[in-house]
Amino acid sequence: MKSLRKLLDKAKPSFEEGGKLSKFRSVFDGFETFLYVPNTVTRCGSHIRDAMDMKRTMSVVVLALVPCLLFGMWNAGYQHFLSIGNPQSLCPTFWFGFCKVFPIVVVSYVVGLGIEFAVAQVRKHEINEGFLVSGMLIPLVMPVDVPLWMVAVATAFAVIIGKEIFGGTGMNIWNPALLARAFVFFSYPSHISGDKIWVADLSKGQGIIDGFSGATPLAKAAAASPGTAIDLPSACDMFFGFIPGSIGETSKLAILIGAVILIATGVGSWKIMLSCIIGTLATGYLFNVLGGDNPYMSLPPHYHLLMGGLAFGLVFMATDPVSSSQTETGKWIYGFLIGLLVVVIRLFNPAYPEGTMLVILLMNTFAPLIDYYVVGANIRRRLKRAKAALSAIK
Repeated sequence: MKSLRKLLDKAKPSFEEGGKLSKFRSVFDGFETFLYVPNTVTRCGSHIRDAMDMKRTMSVVVLALVPCLLFGMWNAGYQHFLSIGNPQSLCPTFWFGFCKVFPIVVVSYVVGLGIEFAVAQVRKHEINEGFLVSGMLIPLVMPVDVPLWMVAVATAFAVIIGKEIFGGTGMNIWNPALLARAFVFFSYPSHISGDKIWVADLSKGQGIIDGFSGATPLAKAAAASPGTAIDLPSACDMFFGFIPGSIGETSKLAILIGAVILIATGVGSWKIMLSCIIGTLATGYLFNVLGGDNPYMSLPPHYHLLMGGLAFGLVFMATDPVSSSQTETGKWIYGFLIGLLVVVIRLFNPAYPEGTMLVILLMNTFAPLIDYYVVGANIRRRLKRAKAALSAIK
């Protein structure tokens, strides 16, 4: 590490003002501060000095996503070999999934960071660190066989329209990764919905065996006829993730490991996670009691957490510190409404059985309004207490 530090110190004068490569100063600063804590500190005004800067925060989130990424790679291979009736051992299965998923990750980071670098150069600002997480989230919410050019276009849309036009990291209204998924969903719906798109492409003329269905549990639930039982995988399979679905959303165990990391490090809000779970279970139980012809209403409430991307969304996207509620009370309201609305959409909109993506984007939009009313209510309570105290003195 000392040799790398010496190399950076030797190259640094060339990137400073007046140096031969001064126009690339922001790029150099981005790499240097990613590898080492900045050697400058605030000199005036109020400030807090903490080793946990934004780069380290983003790195913790990426670390929490690694279990989902690794399992997603294995599951991509598992679903592929299962579909052709030729199950393989661990290594061939993981290698196949790695070859399918890794290019998506590379495209996401190359396009996203390329735009971030270009914008930083034009604005002559430091490079934002937020895309370290978005660049990992975007592949994890995509199908394994999504065309790479779609990933590139969706990533560019998310970074430019979702972040940079608002001022960059910390100023965005919506979660960029969800914007990328929404872009693909509305622009190329055939590539993100249906039965077979969750299984890696079948090369060398191999076909899907009879009886295999690539339908996700949500798709099966939405397609069930009124009054009939829903043919779903076991709760155990859905918890461990042996089901078709987006790359990083199938294994609830991997997501749970990520949630523990985020909560233990203080990066993710446990209040949002818990309130979202409460909202999901309470709404699911309510419709269980009400009953009806909709097959969804008979589902055990906890199945809503096991199916689809709700668990992934509530851990890694609903807790986004930029686009979620900031007040403590607002976090409880924000999370509860996400859980409630996801179940409602799944029950009453069979054309779109997932719900998580649009609900979180909707609540991102209303998060500032929730905080506004929470702060206003706090101010009114304090004024009321102050008037009461003043009256008691008089």
